[in-house]
Order: sequence, then C-alpha cells, then structure tokens
Amino acid sequence: MSKIIAPGAVLGILGSGQLGRMFALAAKRMGYRVHTYSPDRDTPTGQVADKEVQAPYEDLDALAAFSKEVDVVSFEFENVPSLASECAARYVPVRPRGEVLHIIQNRLREKTFISSRGFPLAPFHPVRSEAELEAAVAAIGVPAVLKTAGFGYDGKGQVVIRRPQEARAAWQQLGEVEAVLEGFVDFKSELSVVAARGLDGEFAHYGVIENLHSNHILDLSIPDAPIEPRLRQEAIDIARGLMEALDVVGVLCVEMFLTQDDRLLVNELAPRPHNSGHYTFDACLTDQFEQQVRAICGLPLGATDQQRPAVMANLLGDLWEQGEPNWAAALADPQVKLHLYGKAEPRPGRKMGHLVAFGSDREDARQRALAARAALLKR
Repeated sequence: MSKIIAPGAVLGILGSGQLGRMFALAAKRMGYRVHTYSPDRDTPTGQVADKEVQAPYEDLDALAAFSKEVDVVSFEFENVPSLASECAARYVPVRPRGEVLHIIQNRLREKTFISSRGFPLAPFHPVRSEAELEAAVAAIGVPAVLKTAGFGYDGKGQVVIRRPQEARAAWQQLGEVEAVLEGFVDFKSELSVVAARGLDGEFAHYGVIENLHSNHILDLSIPDAPIEPRLRQEAIDIARGLMEALDVVGVLCVEMFLTQDDRLLVNELAPRPHNSGHYTFDACLTDQFEQQVRAICGLPLGATDQQRPAVMANLLGDLWEQGEPNWAAALADPQVKLHLYGKAEPRPGRKMGHLVAFGSDREDARQRALAARAALLKR
C-alpha cells in the first residue's frame, strides 16, 4: 500500500460548500486539520476548517502556496478548472486525479467515456452548431433533452425539445454553446449508487438509493431502493466498473435511470460525496465523508452498514420566504436530525440544509421526514 497520510496531517479541499463542510467535520473528528480554497469567504467549509484561503481558481501562485501547506488535495465539487488540479498535483497527491474531473465536468467527455467503456446510457449526440443540432434531432428523435456540455447541475443548462421545430429556440436559450442532445428517458425511478475506492482498489458502497426530485432538484433520498436483486447488483457493478475504469481514489456517485422496461441507464457521475448520500452522516457506520477521508489518506475503508431505516429531505431557501423556519416544530420528533450549512442568504432553490429522519421502516422514515419539513412552516 502507498504511504498512509496519518491523522495530524493537513487535508486540502478545493471548493467550500456544504460537501466540504461535512468532509471537514469528518476529517477533524479523525484528528486531521483541513484547509479550504475557493473564491469566497465565510463559506460553509471555511466556518469549520482550520484555514480558509480566498482566491480565484485561476490564481496559480495562490494555489501553489495553498498546496505546499497541505499533504493531499481533494475536491468538494467538480467544476474546478483543470489548471487548478494540475497546479496542485505538482506539490501533493490529488485524489481523485485531475483527469477524472476533466472527464466528468463536461457532459460530452463524460458520456463519450462511459459509452466507450460499454456502460449503458441513453443515446446522445454532440452539438456544436445549429447544423449538428438538426442532425442530432433527426438521429435521436423527439422528445429529447438538450444540455450544455459544461457547468450544469440541478436541472440548470438543459431544455426539453418536444417537437423538431423547437430545436433552434432551445439552442438559443442555452446561449449556442457546446451541448449534448440526449434521448428522453421514460424512467420508472431515479437511482444512485454512492461508493468509495481506496488507493489499493478496495471498494465499498451504500447500496442503491431511490431519489425523488422537485423542479430538477433532489428532494428526498430513500436508501434501499425497492428494486429486484439482479438490478441492485447490476447498479453496484456499474458503479464499481466506472470507478475502476476512471481509476478513482475517493468517493463517486453514479446517478442512474431505471426505465419502464427495467433497464439501468447511467445519467451522470459526481466524483465526490453526493447529496443523495447525506443520510449516511447519521445512519451508517461509516459515512460517505469519512470514506472520502479514508480513501484519499490511504487508510482502509470503513463498513457501510446502515444502522436504522432513514430518509434525507433537502431544505431549500424557499422555506425562509415567510421568515425563519420553525426549527422547534420540526425537531419535536426526536427521530429527526437537522443539518444546516451555514449559508447566510437563503434563496429559492438554494440548498440550505437537510433533515434526516429515522423510522421503523423506510416508509415510516419518509413520512417523518416529510412531516418534519412541513412543520418548519408552522407559525
């Protein structure tokens, strides 16, 4: 095994949102120090890190200075410029590799890679011009989804095309940037597999998670998706295969569709802990953030056993529209736990925190999560 980065070392995280915050909490619990780097200050990660560096990702001198003070670098979101990871890699290990981010942060590169390795996904065509869009629509048919190749998440940067004559307007709506046209998937459910891979190739996963969305933003995540055992194993095998193909060291989430005819199609990859795995922070023996720490530091991965049925419910800024949410009402159920991310400004659609509710089974946990979130609006 490669040299272990032992507790007491300094872990560097590029990005400073809620994923970095929970990573830092897990790392500090294990005795590590954490430095975070992003263009912002007083960030969710910076509030709990040992040091917060505010500088642009394009400032290679600042990145070099940051990298020299840490023992390993990881990421809390994938839209860090490739030059930033290349710069950091000159001084310390970067895990996962910058090449992984380069592939995943662009939908066209991502889907081309997935397809080239034989994993199942919806048909797609690159779109770099109106002529290519017209050819893609003819090849794939409608309905289809036009998505920007880069910097899209939570439903941003995508338009559904239901008739061929809508294609030009969709292209213009996205700003006529490089895009991907995907076949529209008539899915039965949306699933994810959050998994970890160590330096020695050790693999651990959290099963198959069922995800419910509202306005393209994750709303509820319910572990132990009710699917056939063969599909469960296939989903896990896909996640493991992709991690091995990409040579990921760290955590990867594979988002998938389950079609009406019971086929699994890969939708997107996230090379870091994922919103759908937040429940693990409370419900599992080793949460996804501790796994990230273990993996990038060369430690053995932890057991992923789920202690009790649990459900995660996102808290968006919309809940603040009528004033401060009623935290006491939500926490009146002792089976509910609250996580807030330290963001100063609540905005509609902005992820401000989440609830995790426990129950006697997954349905009981779901009902408790929904009831607790509804109670936040009680006045």
